[in-house]
Formats: sequence, C-alpha cells, structure tokens
Amino acid sequence: MQWVMGMLVLMLSLPAGAAGEQEVTLAVEGGVLHGTLSLPAGDGKVPVVLLHAGSGPTDRNGNSAMLPGRNDALRMLADALARNGIATLRYDKRGIGASAPAGLREADLRLDHYIDDATAWLRQLRADPRFSRVLMAGHSEGALIAAVACQRAPADACISIAGAGSSLDEILRVQLKPRLPPELYQQNEHILQSLARGELVADVPAALLALYRPSVQPYLISSLKYPPRAAVAALSMPLLIVQGSTDLQVSVDDARALAAAAPKAKLVIVPGMNHVLKLVSGELAQQMPSYANPDLPLAPGLVDAVTAFVQGP
Repeated sequence: MQWVMGMLVLMLSLPAGAAGEQEVTLAVEGGVLHGTLSLPAGDGKVPVVLLHAGSGPTDRNGNSAMLPGRNDALRMLADALARNGIATLRYDKRGIGASAPAGLREADLRLDHYIDDATAWLRQLRADPRFSRVLMAGHSEGALIAAVACQRAPADACISIAGAGSSLDEILRVQLKPRLPPELYQQNEHILQSLARGELVADVPAALLALYRPSVQPYLISSLKYPPRAAVAALSMPLLIVQGSTDLQVSVDDARALAAAAPKAKLVIVPGMNHVLKLVSGELAQQMPSYANPDLPLAPGLVDAVTAFVQGP
C-alpha cells in the first residue's frame, strides 16, 4: 500500500517534561487511528516503544471484544515502563475501539494493513525530537507485525512478546491433526496448501467453514506471506524475544525457534507469565479468569526484561 506521507498526522502536544497520558491520532489511508501516548516524568529525551496488540478485536490496552472482561495488560505495561523512564505509544488497530471507523470489510482486510499502519507510527515517532530512540514491541500476532514493520521503518530495536515461532499453516496443522478425522484432515491440508500458494478455495467443507470462510481467506493468504522465523531472521537491529513459561497459547519452544532463526537476539523466558502477560500458574482454572481480570499483576520479569533492553548497557 502506498501512503501519502503528507496526509500522516501525529497529534502530540504535551509539553517537554510533562508526564501522563494523551490521546493521539494518526491519519492513514482509509481513516484515522487513535492511540495513547504515555510519557514519563522529567526533562530531556527519552526512549519510546510502540506497542502493538495481538490478533482479532484486541484494543490498545490488550483487551479483546471476544471476552467478557478486560485484562489491561498493555496499559499496565505502558504504566510500568513510564515509571522506568520509558515512553510508549499504544493504539487501537483499524476497525477496533476508537479506530473502528478506519476498519475494512473482512474480505478486504490484510495483515499488510496492520504492518503499514505500524510503519507509519514508527516514522512519526522517529520524527519527534522528544525521543532518543524508537523501538517497537508486538504481542502475539503483533510480534510478527513488529518484526516486519521494523524492517521497513527506522526503528532502533524490536521486541517480540509471546510471538509464535511457526507460521499459521504450521500451527493449524498441529492443532487440527488430532481433532479431525483423516478425510477431513486431508481436505484441511488441501486448503492450507492452496492458501500458501495464494489461491482462494471455493469449496470449503461445512466443518471447516469457520476457519476458512471465503471472506477471511484473503487475510490468511496475506499472513502466510510472512513466516515468523524468516521475519526475525531478516532483522539487522537488536531483537529481544520474551516468552512466558505458563503461556498456554504460545510455548517456550516457539520462542526458542525464533531465537534459533535470529542467533544474535536476546531470549528471556519469564517464569510464571501467561499469554496475557500476567503472573499465573499453568492450571486452566487460573488461566481463564486471568484473561478478564485487570487486578492481576503483570509478571515482573517482563517489565524488567523490556526495561533493561530498552535502556541498554
């Protein structure tokens, strides 16, 4: 997608030295994105981290519209980093929260839209004289978006938090093989191979329609263009890979696969951190409520790892 750079506007008006949060906007092709800039107290330039949420209808604070409550994980991370002297910008993706008017029909949405939006935010942060360094941190699917956006914009470093180490088709194969009868699994394999070639599939079995409905196939095709291990391997900047030990959605093996693809990356395994960055045991009875409980604390190892990486030696 071609962006008209003159149309990109970042509204940042807090005076130098002011601490707190401010609503910010970015005009992009198709609408306006809304986010929150968090600034630490004090004078002088500070590093800033662009935070990107995970997949689906997840807002700037890390809360999914598919869940009955909120966890506020990304808001809590922004607050913690501000206390450590690090600014952050987190935003609602197009079609989500305050950025809903910038949304596209499901059939028109591509992963590239999210990558382009993140790239535009990074460029605007780079142009802001208040910031000494510009980094991007992505959570879950946002980790893949961050890895690609950081290749396209002048970021100083990249942070992957709970990012998958396998591409979507690889993940679906592993998840579905024990759940599907052999004949249906073969049909699933045919669909995945077609999507990987960039080909839409007209005849989808009813049992697989929720996964591969016609309107979502273009997004899946666009996602498959960016294998996660290849994305991190292409980074020439410092990379931090952070993974929780009690994450039931993304495993420590995923983080190790990413680290193997990018041998110069720093890998940090955070004990007791689950997928929504909270300090929770691996028991399902504790995991599920954590996705909708803003009172649970973040895993402190996450804040420590990100702070140390951003501030550098």
